[in-house]
Amino acid sequence: MSPRALMPDHLRLVALFGIVVVNVQFMAYPITLGFEAAPSATTLDDLAIWAVNGLALFKSYGLFSFMFGVGLAYQIRSAERRGLPFGRLYRNRMIGLALLGVMHGVLFFPGDILLLYALVGALLYRWRDWAVGRLVRTGAILLAVQVLVALPLVVLAPPIEPDLLELERAIMTGGTWAEVATYRAASFAITFPILLVIQGIAALGWFCLGLAAVRAGLIDDPRHPLWARARRLCLGPGLLLGLTGAALWQWGDGGLGEALTVLCAPIATLGYLGLIAAWPAGSGRLMRGLRNIGASSLSLYLGQSILLSTLFAPYGAGLWGTVGAAEATGIALAATLVLMLAVTLWRRVFGLGPFEWVLRRITRHGVARS
Repeated sequence: MSPRALMPDHLRLVALFGIVVVNVQFMAYPITLGFEAAPSATTLDDLAIWAVNGLALFKSYGLFSFMFGVGLAYQIRSAERRGLPFGRLYRNRMIGLALLGVMHGVLFFPGDILLLYALVGALLYRWRDWAVGRLVRTGAILLAVQVLVALPLVVLAPPIEPDLLELERAIMTGGTWAEVATYRAASFAITFPILLVIQGIAALGWFCLGLAAVRAGLIDDPRHPLWARARRLCLGPGLLLGLTGAALWQWGDGGLGEALTVLCAPIATLGYLGLIAAWPAGSGRLMRGLRNIGASSLSLYLGQSILLSTLFAPYGAGLWGTVGAAEATGIALAATLVLMLAVTLWRRVFGLGPFEWVLRRITRHGVARS
């Protein structure tokens, strides 16, 4: 495999582990509270919450969003090489993402990001021919704006009505499949506009930076000096600030801790990008398998929600609200490992992950070579 193909798959793989440990709290506990509603508070539970907030919260979505911009650049290259009309391909792809996102948000996880990516990605299409410098400046500005917008929404969020929490508890501990799906659909309708504001601006910023990284040759060259500078200048400070903010959030001044966690997320994400660029290429079976899993990130992302939402729902294993934070995090990681094995076996037979195949069919529908 060429160097160009390695870093994106490594990025997706790392992001998937970060996303699942963040998302599981909103499947295992009330969608509005997450880990705050965990039933136990052992030292191990506290450490799990601290680690997730300090290492993954707001950072994993940044990595995933960065990869969306990288993917756009690759899609442009592929369409040009094969003589296909990129505009129609991209339109179909955004429609496919939107359809999968609505299904995901309504049936499994109200915190879906695929619909958000489809809507924000439509705007990125208008910027696809911008110069690298303009993309970088725009991306940096959007990340700064997102911090200013998200801070008051995260830190000053009003308390949740007890009646709403009681309704959710009744449905998620004893409801039928239809009742749970109805509640998730209503939650998705309420949650999505908030996510669009809190995460949409930052997602577009990372989209721009990902597109610029391909245009500038950074993704093709994991040894580029910029990645080394990102490791040196951003990784240490980003981790220190992130873990400090998470510690304050967990054991000290909650408002200050939340604010610091939001503020340092872009710094830590840049550090992660530099660190992942240093991931050895490798040519052994294990490394090839990991890259194949990273290339199936859509199936893994949706599979995580399908499997975990079923485990915690009353029509599944009924674990909602019954396990501590450390156990919920462990279940999320174990589920991801199981899905990685399943995707590996699937791809030995079918070549593509199941949802990658669906998205490809939608993307290529009605498109012929020019």
